[in-house]
Amino acid sequence: MRYHTKRFLLLASLLVVFTALWAQDEKADEKPNQLTIDAQLMSRGEVRRGGLPSSTEEKDDNKSGFIFNRTRLSVGYERDNLSLKVTAQHQGVWGAEGGGKFNFYEAWGQLKANNGLFARIGRQELIYDDERILGNNDWAMAALYHDALKLGYENHGHKFHAVAAYNQNSKNVNGGTFYQEGSQIYKTMQTAWYHYDLPKTPLGISVLFMNIGMQAGTPEEYSTIYQQLLGGYVSFHPRNLILEAAYYHQMGKASLDYTSTVDLPIDAWMASVKATYRFNFQLTGYAGYDYLSGDKEFVVPEGGGLGLIRHSKMSAFTSTFGSTHKFYGAMDFFYVTAYYGTFSPGLQNLFAGARYSPFKGLSCDFSYHYLATATKLKKLDKTLGYELEFSASYQLMKDVRLSMGFSFMKGTETMEALKRSTGKHQLKWGWLMLNVSPRVFVGKW
Repeated sequence: MRYHTKRFLLLASLLVVFTALWAQDEKADEKPNQLTIDAQLMSRGEVRRGGLPSSTEEKDDNKSGFIFNRTRLSVGYERDNLSLKVTAQHQGVWGAEGGGKFNFYEAWGQLKANNGLFARIGRQELIYDDERILGNNDWAMAALYHDALKLGYENHGHKFHAVAAYNQNSKNVNGGTFYQEGSQIYKTMQTAWYHYDLPKTPLGISVLFMNIGMQAGTPEEYSTIYQQLLGGYVSFHPRNLILEAAYYHQMGKASLDYTSTVDLPIDAWMASVKATYRFNFQLTGYAGYDYLSGDKEFVVPEGGGLGLIRHSKMSAFTSTFGSTHKFYGAMDFFYVTAYYGTFSPGLQNLFAGARYSPFKGLSCDFSYHYLATATKLKKLDKTLGYELEFSASYQLMKDVRLSMGFSFMKGTETMEALKRSTGKHQLKWGWLMLNVSPRVFVGKW
């Protein structure tokens, strides 16, 4: 309780300072009121052959086909230094029991001062840098949102955001501090992000810090366990070349599972580099490498059996709230689905590809990923396999886009053992998506 009181006093102090700085701002000329209404219908059909089994029984040919659908209706209002946005969302699979899920994806209000200060409160996206740690993961139909307070400053090339969130399932008086199985995995979260664009130099530098508190145990006996993340992202863009690099380190503690109050120290890290070169208006090439640290032993013994292997620390890096679909292979085998036996050996992702636009409106992308574990395995090779990916996107009209893709993965015995994949190591996945996103109304007065 003492810790929560100190945290509340710190937040209150920041709000007082923020308000004092806000009061120094001079009143600007009033801007007209503006109301916008946007709609989105996104439908994506997927088929696959091979992949993760739907049961514990081994299958040689695991086929699947389904159609996702997402509908959004957004209303935005803006005047002077006030803005407001509400986005209703329905998402689900065609024919699913219950008809899918309806919720509000966004519901926030923002106050902005003329000296660069702003405050946003409510349900919102948190998107930073290349979205590796914090992104909206828009590929997933539900996407990612946070109920949070964001205080920030953006001016003269400097950007600083401070974000605070506190989650709860209901406003209970008794037992109202225990939180599990809600819309987020965390109870509390505090984030600080700073970005600076160097003047007259195509160089941008970001620093990110996160403190995440997650609860484990039961309502009768629980604890809040905190883990931290610290790192940075650099982007250098001279003419037709883009160089990107990132490094993040995770520390703090984590529970063995959500029912256990026993925790272990975390010591995990990841690093990435990427180079992109634009040869001309039609052709762009890129290549890069990702390394995410992992654990050295299975928590559950590799061959089954009784007992657990006792770890002294957790070394597997977790992608937190990033847009994982963008980075580690389009088939989403990594950092979306779990490894067998609650074991994560980390990941190495060496990739290269090219984007080609033969004419206006059409863009094609082809890439190759070599995938391997980060840690050495006792009886298995590090190589997980390779993945070939092709995608194409065509702008049918200004607010209608048709996209498609196909991925093929040639897995190894290591891939089959760690992910319990099927299909004789050959995994195929294809998709076709229509995205209709018109601006329905704009009004000013």
